[in-house]
Amino acid sequence: MSYTPRLKEQYKSVIIKDLTEKFGYKSIMRVPKLTKIVLSQGMGDAVADKKLIESAAADLSRIAGQKAITTESKKDISNFKLRKGMPIGTKVTLRGDRMYDFLDRLLAVSLPRTRDFRGINPKGFDGRGNFNLGIKEHIIFPEIDIDKVNKILGMDITFVTTAHSDEEAKALLDAFGFPFIKK
Repeated sequence: MSYTPRLKEQYKSVIIKDLTEKFGYKSIMRVPKLTKIVLSQGMGDAVADKKLIESAAADLSRIAGQKAITTESKKDISNFKLRKGMPIGTKVTLRGDRMYDFLDRLLAVSLPRTRDFRGINPKGFDGRGNFNLGIKEHIIFPEIDIDKVNKILGMDITFVTTAHSDEEAKALLDAFGFPFIKK
């Protein structure tokens, strides 16, 4: 028997049916779905300290369960002492089962561990059905050993969906169990 992530199973059995009823889709292919999750960290301090980018990439790889890549600057910016090709961030793109596993860990374990957590602000939608979430401390993830962290970093998480509007995307993320703040 093969392993299927819990949220993927929930999407196939419950969420598709609920969203079809709510929005009146004629085909289940029209129902929005989560295509990928992108985790990224911008590291402005990495210009001065090269070891910082390596430890950030290692932490991000541990969180995602997949190797993170370093992003490099595209042009010179003299005010920031930045040259073209210098490493300035890390990112990792999750798809398929790893994406659903990460989403499950994020919603069930990591977000509730956030200090003073009251919910996610629903203003992070971009108008095309994608959602962006900023996290101030990467130590909320259980994969990170707090004793070995030399600098607490933030990260941006982008949830890319096939939804055509923010309303459809919010309904999809609500169905997955996102703890949005009620207005």
